[in-house]
Amino acid sequence: MSENAAAPGEAGPAGIVQEANVLVLIAEDAPEIAEILAAYLARSGMRSVHAADGAHALELHLALKPDLVLLDIQMPQVSGWQVLSQIRQRGDTPVIMLTALDQDVDKLTGLRIGADDYVVKPFNPAEVVARVQAVLRRSLPRQQRDERRILRVAPFVIDFEHHEAVAEIDGRSHTLALTLTEFRLLAQLARAPRRVFSRAELLTACLPEGDTLERTVDSHVSKLRKKLEDLGIAGVPVSIRGVGYRFHQGL
Repeated sequence: MSENAAAPGEAGPAGIVQEANVLVLIAEDAPEIAEILAAYLARSGMRSVHAADGAHALELHLALKPDLVLLDIQMPQVSGWQVLSQIRQRGDTPVIMLTALDQDVDKLTGLRIGADDYVVKPFNPAEVVARVQAVLRRSLPRQQRDERRILRVAPFVIDFEHHEAVAEIDGRSHTLALTLTEFRLLAQLARAPRRVFSRAELLTACLPEGDTLERTVDSHVSKLRKKLEDLGIAGVPVSIRGVGYRFHQGL
């Protein structure tokens, strides 16, 4: 991060608070452009993930629920127009189109399908970041509603509305095959990753249907930990001797 860049959680030059929890999906087949955009977004406190083709962009959008998409029109496999159309069928994720096309008809097409903004290449990456901030600022009420349904605590993306948890490992997304109780345990611990939860607290929050034995929590935690270890995620949840469980040891 440069000395002039706003740190995560501080107000940046555009007057918007920079949130490290903001995730931007960069759908761009030119790796050098994607790297520059990712660097400028990081300087403003935002995280990003990259897709080099339209099919991968749709996969990442579905799995990670990004806060905004920077979308190139001329994408391999699935075009930017098709990606935008499918994103709009899924919901209202803000989308900024990136393209070398400078025809009014292309801009009108993008806006008609549902793009929130349109940037023509070559562009100033600082301007792109400013446009990202502006679009996020306009959609802030929607973002606040979404935050109640989506929780991101590395390496997990937890979708409360659909009771689905995804693990991001080495740039790939893995949907976790969890029971309802295992999902509840993971979500409860991830909501407050620094806190140690007692077995009694987890029993009340995650097994409210009638289980009364605290050792039942240990059994469910053990099964959850085994599933995560099978994916290469070690130490989640971590046992705190004589107390209970915490999200993981590294916090």
